[in-house]
Amino acid sequence: MIPLSVLDQTPIPEGVTPAQALANSIDLARHCEALGYQRFWLAEHHASQALAGSAPEILIGAVANATSRIRVGSGGVMLPHYSALKVAEQFSLLSGLHPGRIDLGLGRAPGSDQRTAVALQQDRRQYAPNQFPQQLAELIGYLEDSLPDDHPFHAYAATLPGRPNVPEPWVLGSSPDSVAFAADLGLPYCLADFIAPQLGELAEQYRDRFIPRHPGDKPRLMVAVWTVCAETDEAALRLAAPARMMFAHLLMGKSISVPPPDVALAWLADRPDVAKAFASRRVVAGSPATVRAGLEQVIKEYAPDELMLVNILHGHEDRKRSYTLAMDAMTPVAA
Repeated sequence: MIPLSVLDQTPIPEGVTPAQALANSIDLARHCEALGYQRFWLAEHHASQALAGSAPEILIGAVANATSRIRVGSGGVMLPHYSALKVAEQFSLLSGLHPGRIDLGLGRAPGSDQRTAVALQQDRRQYAPNQFPQQLAELIGYLEDSLPDDHPFHAYAATLPGRPNVPEPWVLGSSPDSVAFAADLGLPYCLADFIAPQLGELAEQYRDRFIPRHPGDKPRLMVAVWTVCAETDEAALRLAAPARMMFAHLLMGKSISVPPPDVALAWLADRPDVAKAFASRRVVAGSPATVRAGLEQVIKEYAPDELMLVNILHGHEDRKRSYTLAMDAMTPVAA
């Protein structure tokens, strides 16, 4: 059986406070650990009415404290907002508190709109330059104490608070650039099929380009897939409707909390053009049999080492049930 993991974006359902959404993430992590999921990652989004996870480094600590086995990480930290040293210190500290359980997924998207990205900057006189490759290399240098002796910040690696424990770094993305960042530094790569689907050629590029950083290192690919599982196909499609309405508003520059399914279905029924806007996105939604078939198709396309399931549903219990049924669907039946 291929390992399964979870990416949680900490959705805020209509009628639920952001604080309760954070509590739901912790509850979902406990649930997924009991089901046997490999990892539980927290996303970073800012200035959102729909998603409460603006500080994954803090939520990771809460989730790790509430669980005991499952790996916990960021999906991901949006590195352009931060200094490499600050991120290294934060995740070193988390690794010291929870040895062998912390993942550091790194991305370069703003996690919001451009205006919010500027608001997050210390210097707002101009847009921050794109220095992700340099930031990533510096961050790895701190974590592995591999910065050259003449590097001005070389000594800081020895001051990381969680030493000798370190997080496992991953690069997140859905483009040739992110493939290059991961492969050239010999890092594991999480490919976001739920953002840009059917990118099997990127998986091959990553494997072909991969340069081992340490003896024995091999390319490791995880694919994140939008997955909604319910007892029937009809029920799953109903549960998937709120996210479609939410994302449609996002494309219009509006942020809304996650609506109830019936509200979303009625709204979508009045706007058939919205369905066309999402036609290119892969959504594995249906009964356990349908979800198994959909995820097997993903495995066939990418040949990944691991799958990461992600969804945004209105009902917290529906989310827990979805991950239960998806795990059951992908678990081989004993002979």
